[in-house]
Amino acid sequence: MLVNSFARCSTRCSARCSVRRLSTVSNSLFTSFFFHNSQWLPSKSYPSPRGSFQAQVPPPLSAFRKVEVLTPRRLLKVYAQLSKSRLTVLVVLTAMSGVALSPLPTTIPILLSTAVGTALCSASANTLNQIQEVPFDAQMARTRSRPLVRRAISPLHAAGFALATGIAGPGLLLTMVNPTVAALGAANIALYAGLYTWMKRRSIYNTWVGSVVGALPPLMGWTACGGKLFPSASYPIEYFLPPILSSTPQLPINVALVDNPLAPLALSILLFSWQFPHFNSLSYIVRESYAQAGYHMLSVLSPAKNALVSLRHTLLLTATCSVLIPLSGLTTWTFALVSFIPNAICVRAAWRFWRRGGEKEAKVVWHHSLWYLPVMLGLMMLHKQGMDWLKWLGLHSQKEESTETKSPSVDLS
Repeated sequence: MLVNSFARCSTRCSARCSVRRLSTVSNSLFTSFFFHNSQWLPSKSYPSPRGSFQAQVPPPLSAFRKVEVLTPRRLLKVYAQLSKSRLTVLVVLTAMSGVALSPLPTTIPILLSTAVGTALCSASANTLNQIQEVPFDAQMARTRSRPLVRRAISPLHAAGFALATGIAGPGLLLTMVNPTVAALGAANIALYAGLYTWMKRRSIYNTWVGSVVGALPPLMGWTACGGKLFPSASYPIEYFLPPILSSTPQLPINVALVDNPLAPLALSILLFSWQFPHFNSLSYIVRESYAQAGYHMLSVLSPAKNALVSLRHTLLLTATCSVLIPLSGLTTWTFALVSFIPNAICVRAAWRFWRRGGEKEAKVVWHHSLWYLPVMLGLMMLHKQGMDWLKWLGLHSQKEESTETKSPSVDLS
């Protein structure tokens, strides 16, 4: 009894002394928690207490090693990592593709506001995603270097950054562009940071939800220029179908492109389907890490079906480029011809990935997906409906003048 009482008293005294020591630096601890994390990382040389004392007696301050203080330059770098800068740049570029392919003109303020607002929405969604996945990112080699995992920034600071960008992004789109674009930006944050992140550890269909998130940015660019997403009573869908499928007389091409719901649908399908060969091949390469972290991925549960889904959507990409995109009026039918070779290359790689399997074939599919999207968007711009590149480059008038000077004059007298 005396021994137990003495042990309890010594434990309480040690805990009180530790609390007093910590209370003397409470201000610095709060500052460290919000701005940097000098008190987070325990030293490897200090042995962790075991038994009942582990929960009752905190280690002394000397047991924690300091990390580098976040200077403004390092803080910007951490913000870029929280935002997944490469992914954010891709999201902004796909949104700009909707602007570039729209037949309606735009202004510099709307263009810049759409780009910045989309980037802020993407930064918020990615940061919220990382805040929720810190314990699981720490288990995968691919994500162990993320800021929250290595404790380069505190969760409170990251949450503040996510909140600020999550408010600023839709707010900028609402005030400078239009409510539709702002709603799509807010939906992007909610789907990615909410439903997609929640489903990653519960259902293989998280990839489908993530693909919907990736299909929203081109719609944001399209609607930023004033384009319509759905058919209206004034312009029903029959107006935009080819004569074989509809008896309704078609509208002039400049009106049909503005209100044609097939145009944003084609862009969305292109971005939606592209993500399956891209992500399914990547998830197959790192499937062991996903399994270790407990993620429900098709590449872990059914590798054969994972490759089959990649092949299906690669074929859907081919059909979209060959039929739906020219049919929507976004491009001329020449695009269907020039896009056939890139699509054939990707279909061949996806077929071999399905038939043979293995990381080698998965890497081929993944590498093809990296160049596929910029090539397709570039070809769509090159063969954009109603786009006269000679006139745009200022060569059309010069060509006409040269033909007029070279044409012989006829004397009728």
